[in-house]
Amino acid sequence: MNHLTLKISTISISVIILVSASANFANAENVPSWIKNNALWYGQGEITETEFLNSIKFLIENNIIILETDDKPIQDQIFEIIIPNGNFNVSGNSFYLPLNLEVTSNTTVQWVNEDAVLHTIQSQDEFGNIIGLFNSAPLTTGERFEFTFTEEGVYNYYCSLHPWRTGVVTVK
Repeated sequence: MNHLTLKISTISISVIILVSASANFANAENVPSWIKNNALWYGQGEITETEFLNSIKFLIENNIIILETDDKPIQDQIFEIIIPNGNFNVSGNSFYLPLNLEVTSNTTVQWVNEDAVLHTIQSQDEFGNIIGLFNSAPLTTGERFEFTFTEEGVYNYYCSLHPWRTGVVTVK
């Protein structure tokens, strides 16, 4: 069995287990057709693993598939925002993943720089001014920055090195 076939089989089995384990919370009618198509296209090698996994991530983030964990409550988990490769390009379509992360209070959010260049995370007020709530040093590829949100609200941020890249954390 070649490496690609093994990888596709492993991910397909993981998705089946994920959906089966979430059967009490997932309903096939709620799964958008584009997700079903993505699974087919991934199996046929027409989309990348990242595109396929982002579709699964969408299902989880939008509570179409709800995961429970016995290890620790959801509110104690660390949620990630990915700075994808190519995010620095002003004309590119790369955005923070997710662009608007919704969490509950007392949740830690971790930004991960997966781009090939430096990025910063700078908190902003509603007028776009930098505020001192959370501000990272420049992050190299692979570096992370964390902040724990303790109060409800809408928190805007951007990269001071690439100011066209903005994102939002909504705390409910």
